[in-house]
Amino acid sequence: MLAVFDKSVGKSPEALQSPHSDPVSALKDGFLATHFSSVHPGSVTINLGAAGLLAYTIDKQNPLLPRLFAVVDDIFCLFQGHLENVPHLKQQYGLNKTANEMIIVIEAYRTLRDRGPYPADQVVRDLHGKFAFVLYDSSAKTTFVAADADGSVPFFWGTDSEGNLVLSDDKEIVSKGCRKSFAPFPKGCFFTTSGGLRSFEHPLNELKPVPRVDSSGEVCGATFKVDAGSRKETSIPRVGSAANWSQHY
Repeated sequence: MLAVFDKSVGKSPEALQSPHSDPVSALKDGFLATHFSSVHPGSVTINLGAAGLLAYTIDKQNPLLPRLFAVVDDIFCLFQGHLENVPHLKQQYGLNKTANEMIIVIEAYRTLRDRGPYPADQVVRDLHGKFAFVLYDSSAKTTFVAADADGSVPFFWGTDSEGNLVLSDDKEIVSKGCRKSFAPFPKGCFFTTSGGLRSFEHPLNELKPVPRVDSSGEVCGATFKVDAGSRKETSIPRVGSAANWSQHY
């Protein structure tokens, strides 16, 4: 899967930018989408206009970590992996029996968007399984990205020379669009347009960048680790998502 977001929609952390990276624009002239299509001839590309693009393929996928795609009410979702507590989540969100992981993620996002303020970290923490997903809401011009706590699904992100955000389960694809300005997406974290990168395992702690060095000794972006010594200020009551949303249904 591939997602490229204009910096106005998905502003990547400055620490991802490597000083040794070559000037490459992932969006200009459809550069990265064209490359993705050449590597995956049967792939599908969705043009999001000025916001960027999404692309996916079911070719060469791990049957234990399948790739899925769905669009509901102008909300696009790329999902890879599987959830272990689907029946519980369908009941929690009042979904029908045919709902799958993508529909659950979309409904979880809509609940955050329309009936907040609820802690987004709790919503992601309620997802038990092996997963990585990219969601884009075209009506609100916002992104929502997350990966499980174990990093079970290969998932990378980076920034091109223009500050656009690139995400993919294919390391080579991200490297092509970002050169040295990329890294594995942090385990147990989620990224949103409004809130940036946060840990859902340790939501009250800050994340600090750790320089990533390649085999030649050059700095290649950064990984992000929870800073155990930091605490965020919060005025939002921390309560479980199920308790808040059950009355809606």
